[in-house]
Amino acid sequence: TYEDLVRETLPFQLMPTVVPQLKSITIGGAIAGIGIESSSFKCGFVHETVQELEILLPDGRVVVATKANEYSDLFFGFPNSYGTLGYVLKLKVKLLPIKPFVKLTHHRYSDWEKYFSEIARLCNERSVDFVDGTMFTDKDLYITTGEFIDRAEWLSDYTYLQIYYQSIQQKKTDYLTAHDYLWRWDTDWFWCSKHFFLQYAVMRWIWGKKRLCSAVYWKLLKWFRHSPAAQWVAGAIQERQEAVIQDVEIPIEHAAEFAQFLHGEIGIKPVWICPVTGYDPSVSYSLYSMKPHKLYVNFGFWDTVKTDHEEGYFNKAIEAKVRKLDGQKSLYSTSFYSREEFGELYNEGGYRQLKIRYDSTGKLNNLYEKCVLKK
Repeated sequence: TYEDLVRETLPFQLMPTVVPQLKSITIGGAIAGIGIESSSFKCGFVHETVQELEILLPDGRVVVATKANEYSDLFFGFPNSYGTLGYVLKLKVKLLPIKPFVKLTHHRYSDWEKYFSEIARLCNERSVDFVDGTMFTDKDLYITTGEFIDRAEWLSDYTYLQIYYQSIQQKKTDYLTAHDYLWRWDTDWFWCSKHFFLQYAVMRWIWGKKRLCSAVYWKLLKWFRHSPAAQWVAGAIQERQEAVIQDVEIPIEHAAEFAQFLHGEIGIKPVWICPVTGYDPSVSYSLYSMKPHKLYVNFGFWDTVKTDHEEGYFNKAIEAKVRKLDGQKSLYSTSFYSREEFGELYNEGGYRQLKIRYDSTGKLNNLYEKCVLKK
């Protein structure tokens, strides 16, 4: 996992160039899927930090793929393949030199246009080390910048009784160790620990510090999904709901329009904001291609929405809006695309060539079957 990797690099005052938000995310998973964090406005997605991939192919062969060798098509086609082309055994990633502490500054805005304009300015200037944001309501919008420093005036701790995302509205300035900054979202799974009633101090005390982490929440979620009794109880006490668990990238010029759509049509809050620009505009990753020199904004929103519509109504609306605004959607969660739409959006022709070369007998599901049909 990234927790293991960070544990090894931090003693040398180094960090992976992009560290996804949760300790439980695996290195291979962040590359086969799409990984992002607050350094992505400078460094791109996780897969753009990779120098070399050792991949176990479906036929049992092991190949090493780089940007320039005979397997370069696999190197550039592996991101967003979700384990349908093979599995990562080893890899090389770039590291960054760091300092022991991070100074955080939370900037508040109440207008979407000004908010995203300021994000664009910060990303273009590149004078800070980290940029992300949190939209609590349509009038309560925050940009958080982070800067590495050698000494901190004080240190906050959001690994037990205090909650990081709540501090964004409470403090103008904050200080964390580099370690705690990288994992600031893990303790409360951003804000999703609320579903386990773990944002009450007494519940956190009873639950215990060590169990406040994404790895435990994942186990609870898996148990819930596979427990008929838990499903029955939830169905008996809750109104009909649709799970809306999505991360999407929207071009910066359309970000305010998408924010307004989210607020007016979906209603989930808070929303995580993370700007991203491709690290090397001269290359393209065939299954998740972004326009070179273009700043995008990742919107992360994860909750349920009350519904009396047909299955997938809100997720389908999001997919349509993302496409209209020339954005991209990560495939780790629910998708409702038709085969034709999916092929247009995720380079069916290029993917087919990769499957012919690296999985000609179809030992692994194809991307549409895995990510949309959930086979």
